[in-house]
Amino acid sequence: MSEFIHTDGDKPVLAGDLVPCWSCKGPVDRRALFCHTCSAIQPPHGIDHFSRLGMPQKFDLDSNDVERNYFRFQRVVHPDRFAAKSAREKSLSQAQAVALNDAYETLRDPLARAMHLLDLSGAALPKDDHTVNDPTLLMAALEDRETLAAATTSPEVDRLIDTAQKRLDDLIEELGGHFSAGRLEAAQGAVLRLRYLEKYLDEAQAKRRKLGSA
Repeated sequence: MSEFIHTDGDKPVLAGDLVPCWSCKGPVDRRALFCHTCSAIQPPHGIDHFSRLGMPQKFDLDSNDVERNYFRFQRVVHPDRFAAKSAREKSLSQAQAVALNDAYETLRDPLARAMHLLDLSGAALPKDDHTVNDPTLLMAALEDRETLAAATTSPEVDRLIDTAQKRLDDLIEELGGHFSAGRLEAAQGAVLRLRYLEKYLDEAQAKRRKLGSA
């Protein structure tokens, strides 16, 4: 059993969560932006995006909370605040800003957030569609693209976009239920469908813009 080293508010921090500060060598929680002892800015350690933004590790997140935490952390590490600091501190502030950006872009997007959760759960999916082995999904994708190709007017494409957007919204709600119940296999299937639907919507919206400019 791990030994508690110190507490972060009401939460005990385990020995495995600590790393040495690059400046004073004192113990620092790997999630911390600054050293607890000397206040030096720290490098962005290898933590998940939820931890980096101080968010619970779950699919259903309030987008306002994600944005609020992101801007709160970005304000304190912004490179402008380190203009008079050493070259290393300037570099670390930039690295922290980039890491926070990556976390924000992941957590604000349902598909990216779902794939990150699957990855953290040891159920990661391939990054592309080339290994999808779901006949039902592949047939639905073929039918959708044939219908889109046959649409020749803006109102027709608008109706397809509205239908696909409703399917996407329902799928995001379904994903929340799968993750809450720990149904990872079902979540994997839903993520594959969500990934396809987002690409289909992009194609439909591109066709709508093309028709609109014709």
